[in-house]
Amino acid sequence: MFYGETAINLDAKGRLAIPVKYREMLADVWKNQFVLTYNAYENNSLWLYSQEQWEKVRDEVMKLSTWDPAHRSLQRRLVGSAYHITPDKGSRLLLPKTLREVTNLEKKIVMVGLGDKFEIWDEQALIQDRHQIPELGNDVSDAVKLLVL
Repeated sequence: MFYGETAINLDAKGRLAIPVKYREMLADVWKNQFVLTYNAYENNSLWLYSQEQWEKVRDEVMKLSTWDPAHRSLQRRLVGSAYHITPDKGSRLLLPKTLREVTNLEKKIVMVGLGDKFEIWDEQALIQDRHQIPELGNDVSDAVKLLVL
């Protein structure tokens, strides 16, 4: 289980160094096989999953009916935009340019451990997000409410 925050600087190529405290566990448990995709609920962050956990999430999302435009949007956002990534020899992950641009990830980012996945945030966006009180959406289908993403 992952928890806590780690501030990280992206390098000029858009790579983040995996925090030392997670490297061994990610190599052993996740087999250094990651999937990176957009956060389904926040515009300024990404989700980083193990391959195994991602397959469960992907399968649940793809079970949603494509008849509902909200379901199609979620499928496109999560599954259609997902990237398989592996660390380089320096334990760095290259964040794809398209994902970085859409989420405004530039230099200073924060990696947040959330149990079985990580969120990757632009530092300023995370600070702003913490100062807002979340609203519960009424337009979300019952099927989406039951998902464990």
